[in-house]
Amino acid sequence: MAYMFFALQNPTRGTHVSQAKKGDAVEVHYTGKLEDGTVFDSSSGRDPLSFTLGSGQVIPGFEGAVVGMEEGETRSRTITPDEGYGAHREDLVVPIPRNQLPPEANPEVGQRLELHLRDGGVIQALVIAVDENNVVIDANHPLAGKTLVFEIELVKIL
Repeated sequence: MAYMFFALQNPTRGTHVSQAKKGDAVEVHYTGKLEDGTVFDSSSGRDPLSFTLGSGQVIPGFEGAVVGMEEGETRSRTITPDEGYGAHREDLVVPIPRNQLPPEANPEVGQRLELHLRDGGVIQALVIAVDENNVVIDANHPLAGKTLVFEIELVKIL
């Protein structure tokens, strides 16, 4: 009786699938939406976003979504305010007396202002109310307090 021996081949041997990890520089395409589906940002039609995982260059929830992804993988991730831009803080909604503004200033509701702080820092603020005595500004990030939904594609691990 003749015996035949077959060598079984492992199709995954010799191929290593790399997953994104802390310290890796990555390129991603993304679309960011609010819970109601409104798109607030997208890399569509632009170069991919490049950043290094673990460096704090993007919000924690976005970074966490990319960790463990493989090149070419797409995933959807819902990010709560605590992993996004934080809660909306009422202490960052501040009335400013009009007499503290430059005389030529003509603030209007919806206008974005750049405020220069005494320590040399600069913050962006939104004018949310104007009356004859005060201008009320909101210095929260525009996405603070919002739950965000991202579609992310890992284009490349650099």
